[in-house]
Amino acid sequence: MSRPIINTDECSACGICVDTCPQSVLEIVGDAAVVVNEEACIACGDCLEECPMGAIEEIEED
Repeated sequence: MSRPIINTDECSACGICVDTCPQSVLEIVGDAAVVVNEEACIACGDCLEECPMGAIEEIEED
């Protein structure tokens, strides 16, 4: 299973990833998006594809 990782140095807090996520896994907190509901992530990759800053990566976990 994979999960999103946000590079907060690259994130512009635009909220596109938050709006795109079908599971409400992400929220804007302060100046960046953060993963707030990791267990709900279905690893669809929508946030990764839609991020205009390229600030989201997915890592594989067992």
